[in-house]
Amino acid sequence: MQEGPRLQDASRPQDAPRYARLFGRDDRTPVSFWISLRYLNIYRMVVATLFLGSTLLFDDMLNLGSFQLNLFRLVSMLYLLVAAVFHGLLRNLRDLFNLQLSLQLGLDIVAITMLMYASGGIHSGLGVMLLIALTGAALVAPQRLALLYAALAAIALLLEQSYWVLRFNASTQNFLQPGLLAIGCFASAGITGWLAQRVAANESLARQRGHELETQQRINQLVVADMQDGVLVLDLQGRVTQYNPQAQRLLGAGSLLGLELARLLPGFGERWLAWRAGDSTAAHADLDLRGRGLRLRLMETGQDLAVLFVEDTTRAREEAQRLKLAALGRLTANIAHEIRNPLAAISHAAELLDEESRGRGRSRLTRIIHDNTRRLERLVSDVLQLNRRDRVAADRILLAVWLAAFVEDFAANEAVPASRFGVEISREAMIEFDREHLRQVLWNLLRNAVRHAPQQDGSVRIVLNTYGDQVELNVIDNGTGVAREIQGLLFEPFFTTENQGTGLGLYLARELCAANQAALEYVDDMQGAHFRVLCREAPTA
Repeated sequence: MQEGPRLQDASRPQDAPRYARLFGRDDRTPVSFWISLRYLNIYRMVVATLFLGSTLLFDDMLNLGSFQLNLFRLVSMLYLLVAAVFHGLLRNLRDLFNLQLSLQLGLDIVAITMLMYASGGIHSGLGVMLLIALTGAALVAPQRLALLYAALAAIALLLEQSYWVLRFNASTQNFLQPGLLAIGCFASAGITGWLAQRVAANESLARQRGHELETQQRINQLVVADMQDGVLVLDLQGRVTQYNPQAQRLLGAGSLLGLELARLLPGFGERWLAWRAGDSTAAHADLDLRGRGLRLRLMETGQDLAVLFVEDTTRAREEAQRLKLAALGRLTANIAHEIRNPLAAISHAAELLDEESRGRGRSRLTRIIHDNTRRLERLVSDVLQLNRRDRVAADRILLAVWLAAFVEDFAANEAVPASRFGVEISREAMIEFDREHLRQVLWNLLRNAVRHAPQQDGSVRIVLNTYGDQVELNVIDNGTGVAREIQGLLFEPFFTTENQGTGLGLYLARELCAANQAALEYVDDMQGAHFRVLCREAPTA
């Protein structure tokens, strides 16, 4: 599959510098940087507390404050207080990140240098604390700021040693130790900053890839959910782990999760076992489920899962039939117009003949003429209706209310007791359908059901079901049903089992459903006849 262009987030600049201004406002500072700065400040307060507590408990026994103990205690106390102030700023002011970081590092450099002086200079070992502070700052600071901090720390170390040399006449050889420590400051800040930038770049790339993957998954879910073919994911045992709404509709089942597909789809179990055994020819199969032709295609994912595509071949046959009948429809429409005028003349002549006739023979002949002209008139009306099937005026129809009024109207006009009809509604649903078209479809289905069902209460049922955004309107009777050998011919034009029928009723009903983005099908799942109208539920306004 050819890879298309990647989706870009237009709300974010793609190659914007990470740090536009060192000490200005920058809303792009990651939240993780603020968290790291808070932990660094907590570390600072802990260190200051330990220094102050150690000198209060042990005086200068630990070599802390061995030169000026009171100065060491004062600096430790101020170090703790200022760190506490910075902690309050971090909790209440999430702005000017680089400025806050620089102030904290300045505090570290000044405080640690003073503590080192109060403890006897470079030999106290406290200079290593500067490396820890610089390393922590380099993780979240721009590289040029990290190097600035390293330079300030190196200057502070050299000035502190210079004070010892000038004020107390210390040996100049002692400059080696602060010099090496200054080099360590630059090395620590440089290497840590470089590694931090690599980590930040990888984190940004991972976040961008995650955003793209999330977008792609969302698109894939929308595409799979709206596919005309059913898609099922099966585990090694042939159980369903995922599926789309179209698969649920094609298989005519409720929830498919955890269901072993071989139990639902006759003939699939043998092909599944053969395909798992390595027979590539078993990956494609044409099966029949309750009168509906299904084409199956299995694909391996390489992760102990298989994808099964289910295609409704009935839809392909209908499309081929529609193409073949398009020209026939235009021809019959023209013929119907030509027939209607002489048909009206014949009917009028028959009426005049009936008025003038007195004998029984002529009366019977005129009745035959009337019956056949009425039959031809119905045929012409059906053909002309086919020519107008694409003129759709869709309306929002609340099915529960509409069905109640429709059944009452049908029973009154067809002189059928209303008790013969039962309406079952699992959940209220609203659809978008041409009202006149829906009336014609249901009228035709109910008329056929009444004709073939026994004359008893509840012999014809209208069942409304919903599955996701799919609405099923079922017309079911408890008659003898439709023989299997003629089920494939039910929706053929001019096919009828009635002497007085035109053979266009079911064909016209299916065409009207198709014009309203719906489908009409026969379901062979019970003894009686079962017709089902499938359409999408209208979105809520």
